[in-house]
Amino acid sequence: MTEFVRSSQEQAVASWVNYLNQLRIDELLSSLRHQDENLLKAFGSIDEAIRKIELEVVTANRGGLHGMHGFIAEIAEAGIGNARKLILGQKSVYQWVNDNGPVDLLRNGIEIQQKFVSAGGRFSLGAIAEHLQKYPDFVQNGGKYQIPGDHFEVIQKLYSMPPEEAGELLSRSGSGPSFKDWQRIESFFRDGSIGIESLEPSTLKYREVQRNVYESTMAAEQESLLSTDQSLRDTSYQESRPDLQEGATVTLAAAAIEGGTAFVLAVVAKLRQGKRLRDFSEQDWLNIAGETGFGTIKGGARGISVYALTNFTATSPAVASSIVTAAFGIAEQANRLRRGEIDEQKFIENSELVSLEAAVSALSSFAGQALIPVPVLGAIIGNTVGILMYRAVSSSLSRREADLIERYLLEQRVLDEQLAIEYQELMRTLEQGMATYLGLIERAFLPDVEIALSGSIELARGLGVPADEILDCDEKIFAYFLD
Repeated sequence: MTEFVRSSQEQAVASWVNYLNQLRIDELLSSLRHQDENLLKAFGSIDEAIRKIELEVVTANRGGLHGMHGFIAEIAEAGIGNARKLILGQKSVYQWVNDNGPVDLLRNGIEIQQKFVSAGGRFSLGAIAEHLQKYPDFVQNGGKYQIPGDHFEVIQKLYSMPPEEAGELLSRSGSGPSFKDWQRIESFFRDGSIGIESLEPSTLKYREVQRNVYESTMAAEQESLLSTDQSLRDTSYQESRPDLQEGATVTLAAAAIEGGTAFVLAVVAKLRQGKRLRDFSEQDWLNIAGETGFGTIKGGARGISVYALTNFTATSPAVASSIVTAAFGIAEQANRLRRGEIDEQKFIENSELVSLEAAVSALSSFAGQALIPVPVLGAIIGNTVGILMYRAVSSSLSRREADLIERYLLEQRVLDEQLAIEYQELMRTLEQGMATYLGLIERAFLPDVEIALSGSIELARGLGVPADEILDCDEKIFAYFLD
């Protein structure tokens, strides 16, 4: 009964470890399925934006030669902004307001007016000033002005530049912002009608939304989405891998379970001896504590071993637990052998029995879990039925059947010895024959003609050539070559 309880507890721990592993795998598969949907939606947002640009802007020549890029920027901003949210599994945030009114885009309820203007060298600020004259309450009502990302970088840099540093721009030549640019920006914000906090950068730069460039811009965004998608998948995979924290949790839980089981079994064993719990002596409790501690150590070793075997090798949890059980059992038999309690033959027989019982437990638990797909419960029921059947079958062998098996083994040993003797005799005969044969061959091919001829005759006789066909005299030689 004790061994039966321990076996069930061991397989229960293994089944629980398998359940934890399966949870991580299921979560990974679910995450990858969702990411497939996210990628499809993100690409759909880009494709929809390209379709709108081609049909409603480029084909319709909306905005003309100098204004078309503004409408391209609005649609591209919405498509890319939504795609970057969708790839993360979030909802779309942009809505294109296609009415030529004061609002170009809506982002989570925030009104956005986009200005992509390079004329006049004012980094789109001139277009913002014109819009403010028409709609002076736009910013006060919570609206935002969105300008090209490269324009915003220059404005932000020059806005925060003190006059002393800006004066150094006078002596600077070549590309880059000038002192005149700084003056324009400083003048724009000086009147206080709008602050820099009312501006925001677009995800796009000015040149990226031009008629002959936007296709490559959208293609580059699709590549970026693929990179983001792969990064998210890699993160999901890394999070699904076994880790030290989970391994420690399994180890502690298995130690607690097996230690608790050992404690209960030790107490029950004392009670079966006729002792009452209140009559337990100090030595009894020390014995119980010792068995509990040993069980706790075994449980911890079992937990981390099963966790490692099931996660880092292709081993099922039932088999992993049985491997650990067999290892503990064989180690115990080895200790008994070293102490002289058993001989080598008994050690081998006991080890085989331990391994067989562990294998039966593994197979039963595996079958039970397959038939009853309830975590832990199926493994326990399968182990219970399997162990009981095994014990019933193993104990039903009669003495006569055992004697037959023992006699069969004895006959096999006698036969092995007899065959070994015959084998040695055959090998000696073969070696003698090979030595004679090799000697004849050596004589048959010597440079001395007479010795070679004599050796050839002996070789032919040794190989069983008929005597009348062997050229062993002058008459036969002359007859063979001259007739």
